[in-house]
Amino acid sequence: MATKEASTSKKPAAASSGKPTGKPASNLSPKAAAAAIRIADNKKATFNYHIEERFEAGMVLEGWEVKSVREGKVQLTDGYVVIRNGELFIIGCQINPLGTASTHIRPDSVRTKKLLMHKDEIRRLIGKIDQKGFTLVPLNMHWKAGKVKCEIGLAKGKAEHDKRDTIKDREGKREVDRAMKSRNR
Repeated sequence: MATKEASTSKKPAAASSGKPTGKPASNLSPKAAAAAIRIADNKKATFNYHIEERFEAGMVLEGWEVKSVREGKVQLTDGYVVIRNGELFIIGCQINPLGTASTHIRPDSVRTKKLLMHKDEIRRLIGKIDQKGFTLVPLNMHWKAGKVKCEIGLAKGKAEHDKRDTIKDREGKREVDRAMKSRNR
């Protein structure tokens, strides 16, 4: 009898390891699953710009950068995208190196990183950028099929009064939520 009890109380090896598998759980909602694979968001972008269109681009990263991205040491708030010689580059995206980085390399946390998109999409973006007031900003970084992707947005800068309207709307929502919460108690 003692052997039966011991065999039935064992947990599966995968469940007891405690390590994340890198894949979102199948019982999560689509929004929660997307958040599970999201690396970093640029919250300032939606505050400072009207996002007209969104594009997904691959990123060229070094090995130490991928390891840091897995640990979530990424900051996009000061980043922007430029087009040079028909290629996209992200500038100001900060990936902080891990303390365990190799000693034979010198990690540069604000290195200019190349973005990968189809030539036709880049030509279309060049045409849009030439229009007055448009710019490219990084919106988020996420994992897709084991690769790091960057979502960039074709954006137009907001005027100061638009930013004030955004703040006013956000504060109004908070007040409504507080009122509903206190009413339900």
